[in-house]
Formats: sequence, structure tokens, C-alpha cells
Amino acid sequence: MALASRQDLKDYCLRRLGFPVIEINVDEDQIEDRIDDAIQFWQEYHFDGSERAYVKRQLTGSVVNLTANLANNFTVGETITGGTSGATAKVVSTDGSQITVDNVSKEFVVSESVTGNQSGYTANTSSSGAYTKGDLENGYIPIGDNILGVTKLFKFGTVYGAKSDGLFDVDYQFALNDMYNLLSADLTYYSLVKTHMSTLENIFVSDRQIRFNRKTNRLYIDTDWDQTFDVGDYVIAEAMAMVEGTDYTEVYDDMFLKKYTTALIKRQWGENMKKFGGIQLPGGVILNGDQIFQEAVAEIQQIEEEMQLKYELPPSFMVG
Repeated sequence: MALASRQDLKDYCLRRLGFPVIEINVDEDQIEDRIDDAIQFWQEYHFDGSERAYVKRQLTGSVVNLTANLANNFTVGETITGGTSGATAKVVSTDGSQITVDNVSKEFVVSESVTGNQSGYTANTSSSGAYTKGDLENGYIPIGDNILGVTKLFKFGTVYGAKSDGLFDVDYQFALNDMYNLLSADLTYYSLVKTHMSTLENIFVSDRQIRFNRKTNRLYIDTDWDQTFDVGDYVIAEAMAMVEGTDYTEVYDDMFLKKYTTALIKRQWGENMKKFGGIQLPGGVILNGDQIFQEAVAEIQQIEEEMQLKYELPPSFMVG
């Protein structure tokens, strides 16, 4: 019977250990912890535990919060100045009591007056939470905790690439002038031009360096954010994401995961029973928790070695 849920996996592991014929002396919370440990190990090392994914983020600007819905009185593109802090920023958009800004000199403070240099309008910032930093000012984008590693940042706006140069883009010109009749298109010339443009990019345009750590869940891009990006631009990164059992129930029926989870629960069982070692029960039965523990430790070591030899992918990517 295929396992299709976390409960199915737990019941299967207990049956393998002898339940209900014998009592498995492990608490429910301990079983849940061991299942978590097994799934985490499986996600990080098994080739089926992760998959390639693409992280898309529309960059946000910093927000100045006003005391009332007066933001629309300011003009998009003008510079606003804080009366107390002296902070300046360019207005990108307005909505209700919030002004989205870019090119911020420093942080606005609570209950100060904000004045636009073109509209001449003045409003006061909120007394609680006057300013919220956006992606451009933070210098990083938040990443979900299901991401194991970021492998690549896609480039846009380069010599050639997905973000075209409008009418002067090589792909656009080729499609406009040649592809109306495929028989007349010189693919050899097109291929040579693309190769040449790619070479120019490799020489003059370097890849942006990225940094990512799973514990902070932040993708840092080492660049001048104000000069490189605008509010509303998209950043797309290639990443390795964990495969979750909540999304794909076949996870719980994985052969390695079943075997490894059973061994972890068995070790916990032995750990619980070790202090009763040598005690004779009615009927002459002698408890031997230490033996159960040692057997489980040997099984776990064997399974983990098998993981490295059979199921773990070779290191193929770097973070950053």
C-alpha cells in the first residue's frame, strides 16, 4: 500500500518495529521529531528531496507613512524633504497615506513635516512607524525558507538578453527583417552575430555577485541598487527548493525515507529503554534497550553511507 500522508509514514514505521504485536515505548512527540529529522535529512541530501525552482521578486521601494490619506497631493517624480531629519527622496508613487520613494538620502523620522519641491505641499509623517525600508534600500530580497541554495541570478538589460534594447535589439531586428520568410533568413549570419554579442558581454559585462545564507533567508546582490534597479523591476534567480510532503504526498512513500525514519524511531526507542537494561519482567522477559539502541545506530550509519553512495547528487552548484 502506497503511503500518502505523514500519518501513513508513522504507522508504517511502527509496524516495521513490531507494533501492535509489541509495545513501542516512544512518545508521540518523539515520533514526530524523528519524522522531522528524517524528512530534513532527505530534503538536504537525497536527489529527490529538492528541485530546481525560480524565485521571482518585484523590487519594492521604501515607504513614507503619513498621518492621513494625503499622499496623492504630492507629485510623482518630485523630491520630498523631511523638516526634522533633513532626509530627501524621490516620489515614485502615492497611495492613500503612503508615499513610495526611491533615492533616499537617509531615514525619515516620526511626526516630522514632509514637503515636496514641485507641488509645495506639506504633510506630517505618522507618529508610529513613519518609515519602512524597501528592497532597494535594504540591498537584499527576502527568500522563502524552503530554498536550499541560490545558484544563479538572471541578467536583464545587458548587451543581449531577455530585456531587449527595443528596436535596436538583435533578436527584434532579425525577426522584423528576416523571419517573415524563413526560407530567406540567414541563420548562419544570425548565429555568428549572437556569438559575437555574447563574447562582448563576457568581456565587458561581469556577472553580479550574489550571497545567500539559508539561516537569514536573504539574497544579497552586490551592486549599486539605486543605479542598477528601479522600483518595480523584477529580479529572477535560479534556486534549489525543498520538495514538501504537504505539496507532494509521494514524498512519504519514498523508499529511503521509510527506511531512515524507521531507524531513527528505533534509536529513540532504544534510548528510552536503556535505563531499564537488565530488568526482568514477569514471565522471564529481560529488557535490553541498549541492544536496540546499538542496532539502530548501526542501521542509521549504514543508511547514511548508502545515501552518499546511491542517492546524493555530486556537488554541482555554489551559493553566491
